[in-house]
Amino acid sequence: MKNAKHEAEDDSLLNGAPFHAGLESANRNVAGRNRGKWMMAGMLALAVALVLPSPAHAGIFDIFDEIFGTIQNDMGSALSEINQMTHQLQQLYQQTLWPLALLNQARGFVSNSITSYRGYMTQVFSLKSSSATLTSPQQLEAILHSRQSAQIPALQTSFLTNYGAVAPVNTASPQDRVMMDIDDALGQETLKTTLISDQGQDVILATANQMENQAAVSTPGSTPLITAQAQVANLRCQAFMQKMLAAELRQEAGRVAHDNVLTKRRASAAGAINNLVTGTLSR
Repeated sequence: MKNAKHEAEDDSLLNGAPFHAGLESANRNVAGRNRGKWMMAGMLALAVALVLPSPAHAGIFDIFDEIFGTIQNDMGSALSEINQMTHQLQQLYQQTLWPLALLNQARGFVSNSITSYRGYMTQVFSLKSSSATLTSPQQLEAILHSRQSAQIPALQTSFLTNYGAVAPVNTASPQDRVMMDIDDALGQETLKTTLISDQGQDVILATANQMENQAAVSTPGSTPLITAQAQVANLRCQAFMQKMLAAELRQEAGRVAHDNVLTKRRASAAGAINNLVTGTLSR
């Protein structure tokens, strides 16, 4: 009975299953011995690694030493030489090519020229020498001095008012009417060209003032850019001058042709008179 009772006391239930205390304690002892063996093996391996240096570790440290030495010695000396050359180049620019004192002197000269002469030059270019005294000629003169190409239709109307229109049919010979029309056309064309040229002149002057302002505050090395702008403005001025020269040549050619027409008419009249005289004497 005691043995049966003892076995009943030892055999308790764990989650509804029999549990043997002796078996559990045995398993714990075995697991503890296994953990102890693994810990001893790990400590032994760590001690060996600490006592005996690894050649691989030494190789890695050698690579780092080589890299640091290359950066400090080779690359460092190269960077130092580059910095030295850059400093020498800056000194060459600042002391030989573009001295600061001479640059300031040039800028001061440009600024003084702008202050001294720009106002007077503007007055000269915008001067209107009006001379007409009558109403209709004053209107034509105002249009010619307007410097606006939009005034071309008004110019044509005022021109006809002041110089008159071509004579009607049967009031002048056909040749005279043709010459009137050609002379009026050449005169109006030249006046229109001068009006457009005056407006273009204002654009050129504004461009010149802008370049002059840039020259007063220009930095070293920007001279080629300003020179290129000046060359473009110069070409534009040349184009305007060629346009005006062409208009003047057309006007002069028209005047020569007109004079030649008069010579032809005198020759024709002289020939007619000669024929009349010859016919009269032959009777």
